[in-house]
Amino acid sequence: MAAQRIGIIMHGITGRMGYNQHLVRSILAIRDQGGVELANGDRLMPDPILVGRNADKLAEIAGRHGIARTTTDVDAALADPADTIFFDAGSTQMRAGLLERAIEAGKHVYCEKPIAERLDIALDVARKARRKGIKSGVVQDKLFLPGLRKMAMLRDSGFFGRMLSVRGEFGYWVFEGDLQPIQRPSWNYRKGEGGGIILDMLCHWRYVLDNLFGTVKAVSCLGATHIPTRWDERGKPYDADADDAAYATFELEGGVVAQINSSWTTRVRRDDLVTFHVDGTHGSAVAGLTKCWTQHRVNTPRPVWNPDQPQTMRFMDQWDEVPDTQVYDNGFKVQWEDFLRHVVEGKPWKFDLLEAAKGVQLAELGLKSWAERRWLDVPTLEA
Repeated sequence: MAAQRIGIIMHGITGRMGYNQHLVRSILAIRDQGGVELANGDRLMPDPILVGRNADKLAEIAGRHGIARTTTDVDAALADPADTIFFDAGSTQMRAGLLERAIEAGKHVYCEKPIAERLDIALDVARKARRKGIKSGVVQDKLFLPGLRKMAMLRDSGFFGRMLSVRGEFGYWVFEGDLQPIQRPSWNYRKGEGGGIILDMLCHWRYVLDNLFGTVKAVSCLGATHIPTRWDERGKPYDADADDAAYATFELEGGVVAQINSSWTTRVRRDDLVTFHVDGTHGSAVAGLTKCWTQHRVNTPRPVWNPDQPQTMRFMDQWDEVPDTQVYDNGFKVQWEDFLRHVVEGKPWKFDLLEAAKGVQLAELGLKSWAERRWLDVPTLEA
């Protein structure tokens, strides 16, 4: 067994998602476990270089985690042939330009989503990568959540029979900033800075729906800016002009209807911050981030509608939990490991820049549907 080094340029790791999920819980966790095991028995060991604008913050993170290399010079990092992968978890507005520079430098690219604010830009980046023979990957983290992996197992087993509908609920209350400190960055609520929940979340719902329940064929979306004034990181009020809630309906392949509410202006009274309720002719299931519950047709109770009497049925107790029959590793880490094997060994990989462009397409159509107040078909994208 031999150790193989792979150099990874990591941009945007000073932010919450880049630091927690990608650096600490993925790349450093892979390093701490002794690398990624390859088919020949070798261990692939990531060697990150941290890239960003704040040299002091980069140095502090590197010192805390025993990382040897940092730089504020993106071009210098891209010019080093010893590093073969470029990763970005920075702002959406910068992402397409950074990816193009990395592709031109011959780097394989892996990044957060959305990959661009507009479909034409997303497709241009995806096509450039394919022309250059670059391997690309985009985070599709929710497919790797234990709850949705259990949902996929139910689907594959035929549990649902004919699938009828999907209802998704996502979100929580994001503090305005006047009474409690904000827990999401203020740019999320500024349209000019790439904010808005439709651009953010419909990119997620595209890959979830396509891969679990059926290809998205059409969309109807209503957005809203429920909280027009928020307070930023310095405690100053500003006009929040980006959408902070979205109410979308999707027509899926096979006649499945999906409805997903996404909101930063809702208070949670459900099993998790995101839940998916799937109904089928033979059974139903509800999945959150980690847990999943089922109710089969033979276990379906018979409620009686009587508005004159208090309800005596405890509906939440009528569902059976799908047990944990395996250990579920961090979903971001699992996808990183798969992408690294794809780069080094050429293992099959689906979640490339073109797949990510489909998310941008759906977000763009969602915004257009809102503006024009009508259903829109979702055309097939070609590389």
